[in-house]
Amino acid sequence: MGWDVSYHPISEEQIVERYFNVLNDKALITDLAITYNIKEFYAKKYEELIDIALVTTSEDVFDKTHGYYIAAVQGFFEKYFYVRGSAISFLEDDILSEYTKDWQEILPQEKLTDEIHNQIIDNYSSGKFIPPEKVMQLIDDYDTNEMLQEQMNTLFSDDRIGIFFKALFYAHEKGLGLLEATEIVEPNPMNLNSSVCYSNLFNCDPEGALLYRDAAMEQLSRIEKQEHLDPGTITDNTQYKVINNEPIEQQKKKGFLKRLFKK
Repeated sequence: MGWDVSYHPISEEQIVERYFNVLNDKALITDLAITYNIKEFYAKKYEELIDIALVTTSEDVFDKTHGYYIAAVQGFFEKYFYVRGSAISFLEDDILSEYTKDWQEILPQEKLTDEIHNQIIDNYSSGKFIPPEKVMQLIDDYDTNEMLQEQMNTLFSDDRIGIFFKALFYAHEKGLGLLEATEIVEPNPMNLNSSVCYSNLFNCDPEGALLYRDAAMEQLSRIEKQEHLDPGTITDNTQYKVINNEPIEQQKKKGFLKRLFKK
């Protein structure tokens, strides 16, 4: 199972304005689309995503429903950043806990579901949230805390740490926090133009996907050399297939998801 992780700059106010207020009144999408210059195509996808969200119940897992949808919705408004296979949710000793904020601290009880994990627990899930006031603190502490630096460098190895910090600096410049999610975008490393996205793919910073593509092609080329195959024998004939399983909550909404777009 792979992890296509993305980081979405967002504020707590935007979470309410662009998601929960719209759940109460879908007509707000028209005004938001005009105010933030969202093209009609994406405004329609925004509306379809809200239709999915509206069938969420208190028995659903928050991270795999509202949390995930919030990240997807923000992708219609704001640039976001992709990292293959690495997420702060994956740090076992939770060294970043002092920099994150739980949903229970962000939202009133009536907007929450009964089960909340505040981290990535499955594909198609939201993860950790770094609030705006903690973004620059994390950047500063990385330079002075050797243990933090070592763990983050290990987690975001092979140049991925640069992309994570690119997301942090972007969020800081905008005065926003950073919400983690998985499978908002699913790049096809064999052909990035055929990548799958449940938000606006064009708002995704391309550096992480390009890094994933280069790593995948290098790995296949290495196999060709080991097997004494002509260059391109594997890379030119490899087919990419998304094999992530949709969570149970997502499967109930599969009809809606099929209507979502690939670009």
